[in-house]
Amino acid sequence: MSEKLTKNERRAQAREQARRMQEERRKKERLKKGLTIGGIIVAAVAIVAIVAVVIVNSIRPAGPGPENMASNGIVIGAGFEAERTPATPPEGEPTPTEPRDDQIQIQIYQDYMCPACGAFDEANRATLEQLLETGAATVEVHPISILDRTSLGTKYSTRSASAAACVAEHAPDQFWAFNSAMFDNRPEEGTPGLTNDEIVGVAESAGIDTSGGLAECITEGRFMSWVEDATVRAGTEPLPGTDGEVADRTPTVIVNGERYAGAPGDAAGFQAFVTATAGSLTESPEPAESPAPSDG
Repeated sequence: MSEKLTKNERRAQAREQARRMQEERRKKERLKKGLTIGGIIVAAVAIVAIVAVVIVNSIRPAGPGPENMASNGIVIGAGFEAERTPATPPEGEPTPTEPRDDQIQIQIYQDYMCPACGAFDEANRATLEQLLETGAATVEVHPISILDRTSLGTKYSTRSASAAACVAEHAPDQFWAFNSAMFDNRPEEGTPGLTNDEIVGVAESAGIDTSGGLAECITEGRFMSWVEDATVRAGTEPLPGTDGEVADRTPTVIVNGERYAGAPGDAAGFQAFVTATAGSLTESPEPAESPAPSDG
């Protein structure tokens, strides 16, 4: 049987136990602090790398626009195939898409960080895809950047729009798949957004071959200057085919020249708007009366 500890011995034992517990807690706090600082450093390095790309592109002279976006947007038609157009030359003016009387023409001005754009895509993607599959409509996607201020200096909106332009040039018939994947991976406002390498990964996850120059186009932000010009133009000049509308917010959705004013996430409301706006295309003209036979 062990000897009973004296009062002083019990106090010393308690002090020693407390000391060990305090030392263990300090070790855990140092480890946690080290991991936190390490994570902050890694994140900071990533942001610095992105900002470096942004700065380089901000001083690069304006080059030609992307191929297949002569209107500053890419026109997706039946079977999700994109219409081919030449690149707009440096300092050149975009060429508006000609109006048609046999198809519904839908134009979408969007920002890949925009929550309302994400809501519109989620609610209406199925409707748009059905219209494209049947050839009843074309969808002209205009990537613009109005939310750079919400990505902690990385200009995610401009970088992602530039990446979309790269896909339009290098893999136009897969643009719709890329567009959908970008909204499926939309970052929250107030974050740095995806890195350019991560955007390449999004393209690859959508089944797009990023070799042949596409990955390099995305990572170097080749069309960032073009995006900035296209954004200013869309927000200050009347949108083609409209009665003076401008893309003062995203998404701005135009159907046969008429602006959709409903809630972005209202699928039924958008379907009704498309049906009403496109009514003139679906209504068959009444047959002309045959002339009465002549008496002569």
